[in-house]
Amino acid sequence: MESSLSQASLDSRKYGKFSAGCGLVYPEFDESVNVIEPFDIPPDWQDMISIDPGLNNPLAAHWYCVDFDGNVYVVAEHYAAGRDIDFHARSIKDISRRIGWHTDVKGRLSALIDSAANQRTLASVKSVAELFRERDILVNTNVDKDVFSGICRVKSYLAGEGPKLYVFSCCTHMIAEFRGYLWGDGDSPVKRDDHCMDELRYYLMNRPKTPLKKAVKSPVAEDKSRRIRRSAKKFER
Repeated sequence: MESSLSQASLDSRKYGKFSAGCGLVYPEFDESVNVIEPFDIPPDWQDMISIDPGLNNPLAAHWYCVDFDGNVYVVAEHYAAGRDIDFHARSIKDISRRIGWHTDVKGRLSALIDSAANQRTLASVKSVAELFRERDILVNTNVDKDVFSGICRVKSYLAGEGPKLYVFSCCTHMIAEFRGYLWGDGDSPVKRDDHCMDELRYYLMNRPKTPLKKAVKSPVAEDKSRRIRRSAKKFER
């Protein structure tokens, strides 16, 4: 947790020093490190599509891969506003075919999506989630939407000691949102141009937590443990 927080946040939590939320939410994002040129992703790395739904508002979708060290790669992007569900579903399928994305035995895609997609409106008798499923994109609305925990998780991939986050340079909208994602009043980010940031949080919160590294004993501690084990064996005799 400490490795995912800024120094200002650490001072606030450890010593009670006042710190107002301001500036970039993710100052840890370094384009020279976290943005990389696209390369051919091994099929075994393919993981999940994540979607932040919007019809009048922008819909953001990204394709996420994970290597064998747990590093996450954002490898493709769909971003559009003012388009209907058929356009979005068709675009997601076209991108998936272009990059050779995995499907189930019936050719259907799987994706995470904001739980707001379950809501029905007066304009439609079916929810966005139902409409996507009818178009063979099986969306899972069971996502963790806690903003603070999600931001901490993203920060841990940007600045922590564990797995890292890399964004392909073709994902221009996500990169732009990293540059402009700002703190608002209190401890909440400004709710503007954040669709990529939202579905990034949904995806990373869906990932297993990075396991803690096994503690390595110093030679002195190891010698002490060895002596204790020997003494215990002598006592048993």
